[in-house]
Amino acid sequence: MKILICIKQVPEITEVKINPETGTLIREGVDSILNPFCEYAVELGLDLKRHHSDIEIVVISMGPPQARAALMRCLEMGADRALLLADMKFAGSDTWATALTLAEAIRTMEGDFDLILIGKQAIDGDTAQVGPELSEILGIPQIMYAVGVELTHNKKKIRIKREIEIGSEIVEIKLPGLASISKGPMIRSVSSFKEILDAQKKELRVITASDLNIDENELGLKGSFTQVIKIFPPRVKKTGELIDGSEPQGAVEKIIEFLRERNFI
Repeated sequence: MKILICIKQVPEITEVKINPETGTLIREGVDSILNPFCEYAVELGLDLKRHHSDIEIVVISMGPPQARAALMRCLEMGADRALLLADMKFAGSDTWATALTLAEAIRTMEGDFDLILIGKQAIDGDTAQVGPELSEILGIPQIMYAVGVELTHNKKKIRIKREIEIGSEIVEIKLPGLASISKGPMIRSVSSFKEILDAQKKELRVITASDLNIDENELGLKGSFTQVIKIFPPRVKKTGELIDGSEPQGAVEKIIEFLRERNFI
């Protein structure tokens, strides 16, 4: 059985900084990490592998050469091998072009597969579109917001626990299929020194546009239907005045004074 896990490398930031002149994100001097939701997807895939030894896990990412670091993290966690789609012709891809390129790489490089796992969204873009688009392009069923995954006894279906507005529900889909992963109860694993050394011996193949059977006009900026023209923070609104209510009499006097100053009373 083969599980494909699509992952993304993202900036490690707690506060987004924007260049006021260009309207673009400031990425210089910012470290990159494996997208947390992608890491949850890898953890769920590895949990399946612990229960079914015949599972092979392949991680796939599209990004610049430095995205190797995110794939290495997955190999250290226990993935079997990795594919990196790295080519300047992929630059500027929107979610559609990204999904189309990933789908073609999956068809060309892997062919058969049983399950695709993908983080529900990337913390830098927050679009949550690549997963659904990928499943539509490949023509396979999809389940969103999964927090638990298990195989049925015959391995023909996968049973998924997913988040819904009022709680959670259990659903099944026939394989091959795709599941996007939310946080859930998974605990982030820490790789041992041996696992880190073993990861260096695993296959990490770089794929370029010439390796794919796809028209260059469908790649990158040329193949994108949407473009981010500008990124900007929300306008800062003036906050209201907070009155301490621990002393009711004083609080009432302040409220009355506030209303009188504005001619409300």
